[in-house]
Amino acid sequence: MTKFIKVSLFFCVTSVVLGAFGAHLLKDLLTENQIVSFQTGIRYQMFHGLSILILSLNKDYFTDKLNIDLQLMSVGVILFSLSIYLLNLQDLLGVSLSFLGPITPLGGLFLIGSWSILLFSVKKNSSSNI
Repeated sequence: MTKFIKVSLFFCVTSVVLGAFGAHLLKDLLTENQIVSFQTGIRYQMFHGLSILILSLNKDYFTDKLNIDLQLMSVGVILFSLSIYLLNLQDLLGVSLSFLGPITPLGGLFLIGSWSILLFSVKKNSSSNI
């Protein structure tokens, strides 16, 4: 679980950095729609970073499926948020990254799948406080 704690903290730190980057450096370089989209990637990255941290610190409440769930969630964050960032920055970078378009919903499916697995990963032990 230590690996996922580090992953979660990396997601949180980079979402704050990207949030500042977007708010200060990109606000005059991207369209309003691109800024909103960029912020969506940041928001999902932070929410899931915090979720991975909370889940990792409370692993005793979950079955052994939690490890698979955290892997799916981590991959989902990378596919979803990174593709959003790159798609919105492609004009500034001077490259066409439109091939990443289908990656965003794939990342979303990974995130939905991870939350669905988590739903069935809660231990059914009556001695837990859940």
